[in-house]
Amino acid sequence: LKGCLPLLNWSLMEVQWHSLTVDEVCLKLGSSLRGLSSEEASTRLNKYGFNELRRVRQISALRIFSNQFKSIFILMLIVAALISAAMSMQHGLEELADSVVIMAIVLINAIIGFFQEYKSEKTLEAMQKLTTPKARVLRDGEIKSIEARLLVPGDIIILEEGDRIPADCRLVEAYELKTNEAVLTGESTPVEKTVEPLAQDAPIHERRNMVFMATHVVSGRGRAIVVTTGMRTEFGRIAEQVQTMEVEEPPLKVKLDRFARRVAYLVVALCIAIFGLEAFRGEPLIESFMVAVALAVSAVPEGLPAITTVTLALGARNMAKQNAIVRRLASVETLGSATFICSDKTGTLTKGEMTVRRVYTGSKHIDVTGVGYEPKGSFLLNGAPYTVDEDLKLTLTAGALCSNAELKNVDGKWLIYGDPTEAALITVAAKAGLWKADLESKMPRVREIPFSSERKRMTTVHRSPDGRCIVFMKGAPEVVLQMCSQKLSDGLTLHLTYDDKLEILKVNDEMASSGLRVLALAYKYVEDPYIQDVEYGMVFIGLVGMIDPPRDEAIEAYRVCEKAGIRVAMITGDHKLTAISVAREIGMWKDGSVALTGIDLDKMSDEELEKVVENVTVYARVSPAHKYRIVKALKRRGHVVAMTG
Repeated sequence: LKGCLPLLNWSLMEVQWHSLTVDEVCLKLGSSLRGLSSEEASTRLNKYGFNELRRVRQISALRIFSNQFKSIFILMLIVAALISAAMSMQHGLEELADSVVIMAIVLINAIIGFFQEYKSEKTLEAMQKLTTPKARVLRDGEIKSIEARLLVPGDIIILEEGDRIPADCRLVEAYELKTNEAVLTGESTPVEKTVEPLAQDAPIHERRNMVFMATHVVSGRGRAIVVTTGMRTEFGRIAEQVQTMEVEEPPLKVKLDRFARRVAYLVVALCIAIFGLEAFRGEPLIESFMVAVALAVSAVPEGLPAITTVTLALGARNMAKQNAIVRRLASVETLGSATFICSDKTGTLTKGEMTVRRVYTGSKHIDVTGVGYEPKGSFLLNGAPYTVDEDLKLTLTAGALCSNAELKNVDGKWLIYGDPTEAALITVAAKAGLWKADLESKMPRVREIPFSSERKRMTTVHRSPDGRCIVFMKGAPEVVLQMCSQKLSDGLTLHLTYDDKLEILKVNDEMASSGLRVLALAYKYVEDPYIQDVEYGMVFIGLVGMIDPPRDEAIEAYRVCEKAGIRVAMITGDHKLTAISVAREIGMWKDGSVALTGIDLDKMSDEELEKVVENVTVYARVSPAHKYRIVKALKRRGHVVAMTG
């Protein structure tokens, strides 16, 4: 390994780790599958620094306080106070009182603004310190649990279901490993992982042999070698880009400064005019000057900055009651000035929770209501309430039992443990009163053939109450259909013909084209759970279509924005069809709406984008850099843009 250590001087950010083999990655990092020694890890920690996101521009308390005086109005008041103080030397305490009052207003204004902004900064810092994430790492040939901030390039980390990825890593082992990367790419469904090298030009959402900081494991297990840490990770790049963007003056400050300049011009003009008139009347020049200055000082609206600051502070207080932290007081008014909102989809417009919306069984298309993992909702057939029959009951039972996820109520909140897709199947079964725990007690599992990316299906075998064994299968529709020879229709088991398969695949295509992720379900009875052909000769039960649906409050919020004349565009890393489906359900997608992908944006110049940017409703498969281009284009069109997510 000593011969490899000089390679550590390479810029780790520039290496296309996903295109290298595991051996090549180890070679470049001067590491091995046995991990690093504690001594070597300490050396690298000194070289690369802590694995944490740092704030590029720290703001001190003194800086926050001094910022309260960066206003033309405040400067005018300070000048007015100094002039009043100077005049008091000739006219006595009356002018001094004016000076004291004006300075008191300036200080109160600064203290209110400072207190609000300083408190917000400290709240943000406290939130960052709430958790100290841990990582399991291979050090000195042993698995150790350490603080994630101590990880260095070359470390081997252990990944299991539920783990948060602590750094950007190249996978060296992956066993049915799936990760949720919505926080980075916007993709709402878990991503299956592999260890094989990929094309060098593969975009982030296709780098299936990599795991990224801030994402988490939803199922499976694996091992990975750390390639970049801290601000050098993909998430760190986004954090740095956000923090280093040019800070513009808020609209309110621009308007107040413009008004202050006009007042200043008017005051100077009045000063000159009054001084000229007094001098023309033969008054002493000193006396004429003092009269002109006194009138000029009285013309400055010293109460306006204080009223503005107090009003904004009340606005920030009301925002805090809605769990929103306002870092700069003027941002309250800026938010009110927004003319265009660019919103993320996953977790913002949607709950980030997969939900079954449609079930196809026995030639019936059944809609399911409810959002997220809360087991509340109903079943509808042609818009009318539908009573759960035996076909639907068997479909829902198959989905719940052929799953490894868990749905639990913790302190009144429904939480999932495991794959979100499986959690959606468990939830829709619970809506029909079919709770997984009850089903498992009646039909305990005796065998499992796990899902894999090659098989594209999962099979479980259960002991039924009558002593026989029942086999359940779920997976990709085209794969499950290949394993089926019969179908269930209105309680009858019928032969599955070629035309039947074509009809089922047609329904699958229709559901997929509306943005749903579709799974097929099948079952059969067997006497011996361990027979070799346990997966063959299945009975097709039905299809389930699921999506991460929009929040109810997002639909209402869009209506309010539309009524207020605020334009809204969805910007997501998810698939185009899924994004359009969610936009249509919210009400954003109308006749003539336009959708662009990241590939489309790459082909457009900034000038071309600026021409069409106001007419685009959905941006799909985009990166953070694309989002920045979109916002800049809208700003060049004169919009005040709000970005969420």
